[in-house]
This record gives sequence, structure tokens and C-alpha cells, in this order.
Amino acid sequence: MRLRHPSGRVVHLSCEISAATAGNLPSVVSQLDTYGAVRARLGADAFGVSLWLPPTLAAALAVESRARTRLRAELDARRLEVVTLSGAPFDEGGGETPRWDQPTRREYTLDLARILLDLLDEDAVRGTVSTIGLGPREGWAEAEEKAALGILRRLSHGLADLAWQNGRAVRVGFIPAPGLVLDSPEQTVAGLSRIDRDRLGVCLDLGHAARNWPDPAAGIETITDAGLSIVEVRLNAVAGSTTESWREGLRQLFGRQGPLTENLTLVSRASAVEQIAGDVTYLLAELAALGLAPENEPCPAR
Repeated sequence: MRLRHPSGRVVHLSCEISAATAGNLPSVVSQLDTYGAVRARLGADAFGVSLWLPPTLAAALAVESRARTRLRAELDARRLEVVTLSGAPFDEGGGETPRWDQPTRREYTLDLARILLDLLDEDAVRGTVSTIGLGPREGWAEAEEKAALGILRRLSHGLADLAWQNGRAVRVGFIPAPGLVLDSPEQTVAGLSRIDRDRLGVCLDLGHAARNWPDPAAGIETITDAGLSIVEVRLNAVAGSTTESWREGLRQLFGRQGPLTENLTLVSRASAVEQIAGDVTYLLAELAALGLAPENEPCPAR
């Protein structure tokens, strides 16, 4: 769903499709019916979804153009848009999650980038893949950091090649989370101090910021003042919440100065069409209070 900010910029609102049941292409396609029904219930011309594709499926789709074409057709049939893919979960069978000092993580992320370029709408100029905040802080020393920097450089080169070949870009956002190299705003800035800032940035979990950062709005400012882009924001369903800290973060991101991100992903834990639509409606009301409205409607006065 495309929302227009009072500045004139467009923000893409997507709803994440649960990672737990997306083990193969038929299971991904079967879930699309639910979100097509959500779109219809909301009366939207189109509705955004963020997909998780496990590594084995991503590897297959990256080399099978016919399968990518089928997935794109299934999305189009339900008027669903994809501008983000989630690469933070990894092994669908459980087991150890590769970190960014291991090449497997780069290969998986580039597979997702290749797939996303074929799923983007024709008028979309870029998309985003989210990933983990480098790796666990425990045991992360100089050798791990050096290996990760080399892999991130190769990731940037791979993303640059894809942009040159396709004329559209994919950016990768690293998610700060408890216990990871990227956690607090200061740790996030330090951990990403030597990345390619044109192609790599931060995927901000606003719930994590609200729970763990003393001042979410100030933390967001710390990240952007350091020259890091917030390429995506993730937000859990918030209906009935009494805490104000996530709202402070939302105001910082979408206030009068213009949106600090163009991708907002709602992580709804609901499975029924009515519940998902309710979560989306609640968030739309919060965004409307900040002046955002569906692209084909005028922005509300504030």
C-alpha cells in the first residue's frame, strides 16, 4: 500500500507474511490468498506484502526465471506489491544461523536481491532486503570483524552489478537486536562505520527501539546523523498499546521533516483476515495523525 507523506514522498506500507509456513513456493502462494482478501477488505487498489523465502527456495528461485515469473503472476492476480524481502530468518529446519563473517549469508542475501528485482512493480526504482545485525556480540572479535568487512564489500559489489544489469537497485538493511553486534544506536553506528552507505543501511525494528533504547527518537537521530540510511522500519501490531515510546519513534521517522524511510513493514501476529485488516487499519490511523494518506487521497490536515 502506497502512502503519500505531506512532503510529497511515497512510503510503502507492507505486511509481513509469517516465516513459519513459507517453506516452498506452493506454501508461499497459498498464503497470498489471505493477503489478497485483506486488500479487498480494506478496499485498497493494491496491498504490500513482505515475503520470507528460506535459503533453499531462494537459491532455486534465483536461477529459475520461470518460477519467479509464476510468483510475480500470483502476486499480480491478487493485486499485491512486494518491495521488501526478509532475509533475517535463515534455516527453515532449525540449526545454527550463519553470521556476516560467513559467505553463506552473502550468497543468500544476493539470491533474495535477484528475486526481488523480478517482483518489483514496473514503476518501482528500488527494493530492500533485511538481514541480521551482523552476528552475536559474544565472541565477535577482530578476526570476525575483518572477515565480515570483506564479505560486506563483496555484497556491495554484487548489489552494484545487479543494479547495473537491471537499472534498479536493492539495498540491504541490518536489524539491530538484543545480543547482536548491532544493538544500541551507538553500537549500530560503530558496527556499520565502514560500509557502503549507498547500498547498505539499517532496518529498524521499532519495537526493539521502544523496549531497549532509552530514547527511541534520539536513537534514530543518532543513526541518521552518522550518515546511515534507515532503509526499512519494522513495527509489531500495536492496537491497544498504552506505551508512547514507539509513537515517539514513529513521529521521529515520519514527522514534518519528511519521512526518514520509504519502507514500513507491519509484523502482524494475526492469521485471520479480519484481525490482519484490523491491525493495518489501526496503524493507518496512527500514520494519518502524522499526515500520511493513501497515495490517491489528499494528505490529511494536521
